[in-house]
Amino acid sequence: MPDQPFLVPDLPPGGMHRTEDVIKRSRFIVSVARAASPEAAHAFIDRIRAEHAQATHNCWAFNAGEPGSTAQVGASDDGEPKGTAGRPMLTAVLTSGVGEVVVVVTRYFGGILLGTGGLVRAYQGTAKLGLETCPTRGRETLVRYVVSMDPAFDGAFQNLARQLGAEILTSDYRFDASYEVLVPEPAAERLEGDLARITSGEALVDRQDVETV
Repeated sequence: MPDQPFLVPDLPPGGMHRTEDVIKRSRFIVSVARAASPEAAHAFIDRIRAEHAQATHNCWAFNAGEPGSTAQVGASDDGEPKGTAGRPMLTAVLTSGVGEVVVVVTRYFGGILLGTGGLVRAYQGTAKLGLETCPTRGRETLVRYVVSMDPAFDGAFQNLARQLGAEILTSDYRFDASYEVLVPEPAAERLEGDLARITSGEALVDRQDVETV
């Protein structure tokens, strides 16, 4: 069964979204990134910890799966009173409608104690702020093909690729016209069928693998 589409952070590889708030003199900085695995989430958490090594706390939460799923989640209070940071942040993550996401809230203490309830509101609210302002897009499942055909069909193939939203990665005309192409999974069957029709069954269409972006 194909993976169902859902929202993920719309960020470049290695990129992050960041914003901040000041609550009773404490500075709360929220950093958001995409994390398609727990390993990717922890790598990002370590990156923020290194960047803000002098901060009072770097609390975090992540969901490396689809929105609302608890199969690949994690959270940490990072020294704040138990249950006042990581768990409220994870609740914000799981109810955000965004999947494959990691959130780190960095706190620089401003000298005023917030109390248990104040900490929960501050960490959850800052996490929500980061999630709500982070750009998102639909997660796509793509199928990679290697296609070979008579060069006479090049124009028709190029038009078909545009219609299907496919990306032609490589082209080679030394022998036949050969291409490596990424096709959105919902259009994969149409690519195979239309190429068979256009070339009267002469095109060679080799399905390679599936990837998500």
